[in-house]
Amino acid sequence: MARGRRVCVAFGTRPEASKLAPVITALADQDGVDPVVLVSGQHREQLDSMLELFGIVPDADLKVMTERQELPGLLGRIVTGAAQKLRDLRAEYVLVHGDTLTTFAVALASFYEGIPVGHVEAGLRSFDLKQPFPEEANRRLTDVLTDLDLPPTPLAKRNLLAEGKAEATIVVTGNTVVDAVRTLIRRARLPKHLPAGRLVGITLHRRENLPVMSDLANVIAETARTHPEVTFVYPVHLNPAVREAVWSVLEPVENIMLEDPWDYLAMLALLQRSELVITDSGGIQEEGVALGVPVVVLRNVTERPEGVDVGAITLAGTEPKKVRTVLRHLLADEEARTHMTTKENPYGDGFAGKRVAQAVAWRLGLAERPEDWR
Repeated sequence: MARGRRVCVAFGTRPEASKLAPVITALADQDGVDPVVLVSGQHREQLDSMLELFGIVPDADLKVMTERQELPGLLGRIVTGAAQKLRDLRAEYVLVHGDTLTTFAVALASFYEGIPVGHVEAGLRSFDLKQPFPEEANRRLTDVLTDLDLPPTPLAKRNLLAEGKAEATIVVTGNTVVDAVRTLIRRARLPKHLPAGRLVGITLHRRENLPVMSDLANVIAETARTHPEVTFVYPVHLNPAVREAVWSVLEPVENIMLEDPWDYLAMLALLQRSELVITDSGGIQEEGVALGVPVVVLRNVTERPEGVDVGAITLAGTEPKKVRTVLRHLLADEEARTHMTTKENPYGDGFAGKRVAQAVAWRLGLAERPEDWR
């Protein structure tokens, strides 16, 4: 039996793994396509847990992670290693996702190797190269190199068109994270040691927020002290700089639980159970909205404004006084939180993975072009 066309799905972090797992499944079901998986290991423990959760066995692993790794060295290791592995895997097409350093580095290696690249979650823009850093640059640079752009929303498509990308090679798919959330939410369970009652979930980890992270932690500590009836649950990123910024501030507060990072199922359960989510994450904005949970984003700009537009996300910025006001208002006003839930998800419908797979097959001459998600 002849093998199909080799499509290499490349990623390196936990969020990429969750968003590309539905794509790998759909590619395996797509006639004429033979998916292979390349991981960079840009994250390690968190990536490995996602691979196990989704039953993904990589065909190649660059194992590039080092302690307190710096971006220039990491970029060089991924480009060099990915170029060799793409040759070894005999890749005929490459899919990357989103905005990590792995995304840009593998796209660049593919370009050097003469292999066409498709970009899942293309076209997200904050229009500020410093926020988020370095993700805004990573995704813009990646979109210069692509053969196929797969924006999740019509807005992301408009961003690409404004940059001069060809409409003929753009397919709007919806966001694959909605596929992942719908597949896994029934298996999600909270750790048993969490108390009953009101919960607020927290994640903070962005590089550009490191200069103000202690200030944000102080606001969260103050908010928690004024709401002792609420338990604030914060699985803290493994980045030592993040831990140094928040741990000493938040640990003394009795109703704040600082935890090591949770697996994806536990995080989904925390989002679903929380009455409010405080985050600077991109993916959690989408996951929270998919689960109908109000999300407060501690960033000055977001590349996912669709959630803000429908009222499911509040963009609180990073100025402590404003953040304090937003958190106090939402924790005290149940009606305001209720208004932030939405029945219509602006990020996707749960079938994005199939659209991505069909779009790749279309570029390979194996299928019809899929219809855009609207």
